[in-house]
Amino acid sequence: MVKSDAQVGYVLKQAQSLLHLRMEEALKPLGLTVSQYSCLHHLRREPGISAATLARRTFVTRQSMNTMLRQLADRGIVRRPEQPDSGRALPTVLTAAGDEALDRAQELVDRVEQRMLAGLTAFDRVALTHALEQCVSSLGGSGAG
Repeated sequence: MVKSDAQVGYVLKQAQSLLHLRMEEALKPLGLTVSQYSCLHHLRREPGISAATLARRTFVTRQSMNTMLRQLADRGIVRRPEQPDSGRALPTVLTAAGDEALDRAQELVDRVEQRMLAGLTAFDRVALTHALEQCVSSLGGSGAG
């Protein structure tokens, strides 16, 4: 095993920052940001999901999410009703253009991820995923620890 003086948290932040940067670069020709891509990804998985839940899952504020959804709706990528059926939620869904945009975006994001993982074996990839899931689980509880 190789010994490293680098702190795990710092290396993880470097990886996250570079992944975000490379994804932004890849998505730019489509006119999408990483946050917009993430939003579309979650809308495909859960059509009609609330804006508040989308904001949490996309790591943006509710105000930012509402702005983002308006922008995506103006581009014809998502559809939101003018008035809610009941309550205050405006269920958002992908349009056919949104599905196509997400398909193209997913190809580009997959290439970035493949580049990031190129130096790892299949076993290493599984181990990395498991280790990161464990980190998320360990930090996910409330309190400072």
